[in-house]
Amino acid sequence: MNRPLLLLLGTGATLGLNFPIGKLAMAANVNPALWAAMISIGAGLALLIIVKLAEQESAVAATTQFAFISGFLSYVVPNFLTFLVIPNIGSGLTAIMFALSPVVTALLSLTLRVRPPSILGVLGIAVGLAGALIIILSRNTDFRTNSDVWILAALLIPIFLGIGNVYRTMAWPRGASPRKLASLTNLAAVPLLLLTALAQTGTINLAPLASIPGLAALQIIVSTIMFLMFFRLQQIGGPTYLSQIGYVAAAVGVVIGVVYLGETYPVSVWIGAGVVAAGIALSTLGQLQRA
Repeated sequence: MNRPLLLLLGTGATLGLNFPIGKLAMAANVNPALWAAMISIGAGLALLIIVKLAEQESAVAATTQFAFISGFLSYVVPNFLTFLVIPNIGSGLTAIMFALSPVVTALLSLTLRVRPPSILGVLGIAVGLAGALIIILSRNTDFRTNSDVWILAALLIPIFLGIGNVYRTMAWPRGASPRKLASLTNLAAVPLLLLTALAQTGTINLAPLASIPGLAALQIIVSTIMFLMFFRLQQIGGPTYLSQIGYVAAAVGVVIGVVYLGETYPVSVWIGAGVVAAGIALSTLGQLQRA
């Protein structure tokens, strides 16, 4: 698949599915870091099998270094910070931090001249951010500001996500396939995620995870599909366009909540979804102008 818009929508949609699946896993008392490690090892191994079956073996320099740095920047640190700050600032403010990652990515891309967005692309980012904030503010009443320290810690989430987005484009090993890099990056994140789970609870309790095998299998399938598209989108769309998957996920989350969870939302949420769509349309026009 070589169409950035379809990849963006597909990646964002599968990312949006992660949230209700993860919510069910947390309700089963699975440790969040352990759940993230399961996703990485399951998707990483599935992608590795796909690579072995579909691609010729090729030795590509720097893939190991790329995988560990990318996994650390994009998976381990943001996950750890999310687990750390949600109890202290609430899920609403944490969601806003994730919505800021496209802005940070765009600023870094412009500063470092790594596939910088066009004027239309920047406008699309701004409009998409406005729509995502409308959705988040309308859906969440869980906002707490117990300490400025926790806010500062939360602000590191979009910074690391943005750095990771730009790093993957800058350091993409010559000749490496998106599927191979997706596999290695996920597998490289597993040890650090397991250490995070161990540091949080002092043990790695697999019993809650073993009690929901169907949900775990569904999560691995969804994540594998997501990463197949994610790294291809990184390759052809660049860091700033890729970063908008969070906007798509926010809009998809609204649809999932209504259709499958029986949730009802005020009109402002649907307005926000429309604003997100307008932002993505502007960014896509900017992307087409660059092609």
